[in-house]
Amino acid sequence: MIRVLLADDEELMRGGLRMMLQTQPDITVVGEASDGAQAVRSTAALAPDVVLMDVRMPVMDGVAATAEIAARHPASRVLVLTTFELDEYVFAAVRAGACGFLLKRTPPETLVEGVRTVASGEGLLGPSVTRRLLAEFARTSPAPPDAGVRRRLDRLTGREHEVLLLMARGLSNAEISVRLHIGEATTKTHVKRVLAKLDLRDRIQAVVFAFDHGLVRPRD
Repeated sequence: MIRVLLADDEELMRGGLRMMLQTQPDITVVGEASDGAQAVRSTAALAPDVVLMDVRMPVMDGVAATAEIAARHPASRVLVLTTFELDEYVFAAVRAGACGFLLKRTPPETLVEGVRTVASGEGLLGPSVTRRLLAEFARTSPAPPDAGVRRRLDRLTGREHEVLLLMARGLSNAEISVRLHIGEATTKTHVKRVLAKLDLRDRIQAVVFAFDHGLVRPRD
C-alpha cells in the first residue's frame, strides 16, 4: 500500500485529491497538511511514501518544505503539484530534492500513475519540464567537473555515459532504447547502474548533475 500525505493550503484541493486517491486499491491517504511546516512535521510523524506538495503555501513554502523532507526523511519522496508550468518555484523545488513534478490540471489517471511512479523510486520529469530547466541552466555557467566528479564519471562505461547524457536531455527509457538500438530492459539496467555509480537518487538528480557539471548544455 502506497502511503500518501497531501500538502496544500486549499482545503478543497486536498479534499479532491483525497477522494481521487482513495478510490485506488493500492493507495491510502494517511494525512493532510495546510502549510509547509505542517507537511514537514506530518512527514516525520507519519512516514508517508509520497508527499503531494503544493509549492505556494503559507508559513513555509513547498520548496523549503521539500528541502527539509529530502534532507531529514529521504524515504518520503516529494511529488510537486503546481498550477502553472512556468511556476518560478519548479526549478527551485527540483534543486531542493523533489522527485517529480505535475500540474494540478493533470488528468486523474496521470496523477495516480505519477504517485505510483515516484513511490517506486523513479523520478517523474516530463520533456516540457526538462526544457524549462534547461532554460534556467542557460542563465548560469556550470562549474567544470572537479576531481571528485571526474572519479564518479570514470566509473561509467561508454554506453552508460551515453545513457546519462540522453537522460539529461529528457528522453524516456523507450526513447533511449530507440536512439541506441537496444532493448528497453537493457536501457533500464543501464539507467540503474548510472544512478548507482554516480550516487544519484533518480533521473531528476541525473539531469541536475549533468547540467551542473557541464556534461550537457542547453543548446544541445
